Amino acid sequence: MASTNELKNGLVLNLDKELWSVVEFQHVKPGKGPAFVRTTLKHVLSGKVVDKTFNAGTKVETATVDKRSMQYLYQDGEDYVFMDLDTYEQIHVPGATVGDNANYLLPEAEVTVALHEGVPLYIELPTSVFVEVTYTEPGLQGDRSTGGTKPATIETGATVNVPLFITTGEKIKVDTRDGRYLGRS
Repeated sequence: MASTNELKNGLVLNLDKELWSVVEFQHVKPGKGPAFVRTTLKHVLSGKVVDKTFNAGTKVETATVDKRSMQYLYQDGEDYVFMDLDTYEQIHVPGATVGDNANYLLPEAEVTVALHEGVPLYIELPTSVFVEVTYTEPGLQGDRSTGGTKPATIETGATVNVPLFITTGEKIKVDTRDGRYLGRS
């Protein structure tokens, strides 16, 4: 249990047997009436975002979320297998939990896996990764100064928009949060 005065970003709350992560919070002390805490909460599993207001000093139940550094090993059917870098224990994370992060998940990549009572909740990738372009159309001579983009398939199978001068076989840096091209390596 924690007081609403102790809330901070990233804290996971257990509200009505559901896990919510605090995205943003603000202590408000109006001229009239009692103080309160305005929060933005994100559902850990579904990603749904809601605004919730608590009275100041109210007790809320916190959930213990264990974040471990793990290495991605391989895909086993629908599951992704990760190895804990401290204990060398392997865990299977369902494909639904990995979600769109699979687009930028490279073999042997180090990620953070969040667990609650042994159940994987989500994975956090590094903010950017270096990937190889496996296929893209060749850029036409004279198109280089327009600042246009073209689709490129990367080694994980995902498609990223890249500048026209990028060719097949090049290594590029991609933002894992929104799939933007960030540069060449």
